[in-house]
Amino acid sequence: MKGTTVPLFVDIKQSMIAKEVVYQIIEDFIVEKSYYLVDLKITPDNRISVEIDSFKGVSIDFCIELNKHIESQLDREVEDYELEVSSAGLTEPFKVQKQYEKNIGNDVEVLTKTGLKTVGILVAADNQGIVLELEKMEKPEGAKRKILVSEKLSYLYEDIKTTKYLIRFK
Repeated sequence: MKGTTVPLFVDIKQSMIAKEVVYQIIEDFIVEKSYYLVDLKITPDNRISVEIDSFKGVSIDFCIELNKHIESQLDREVEDYELEVSSAGLTEPFKVQKQYEKNIGNDVEVLTKTGLKTVGILVAADNQGIVLELEKMEKPEGAKRKILVSEKLSYLYEDIKTTKYLIRFK
């Protein structure tokens, strides 16, 4: 007797939610607000991780608001996903230019791609790079005592491996 073969395992290929779609949902929501997107990651199994920041800080209420907005724009019946909305970590390396702008006047630690580590006050940030101000004690030629000297160093973003906000307890 001839019968039909029924596979024991059905390979259901889950499609990944398009990053561009989620990006646009986020941008449309935050465009009129003082928030900006720091990072968006979507894994092949649809784990969506959204990292936001603001010059005024990020409240948990805003994270909840954004989370609900994203969920309202995606259909769980079509694609299952896991969603996490959070603020940029205080000790995490900067990922976007606005984080540099937010931290002007703060102590930061810059690690260059050549391995040079510099700690200083972030005094400027533009589309090309940043400027740090360093203070150090130097003894001028012919002087008896060291004096505090200020020096400014410029870095291009392309030469920076990481930059982190430096937490100091005074």
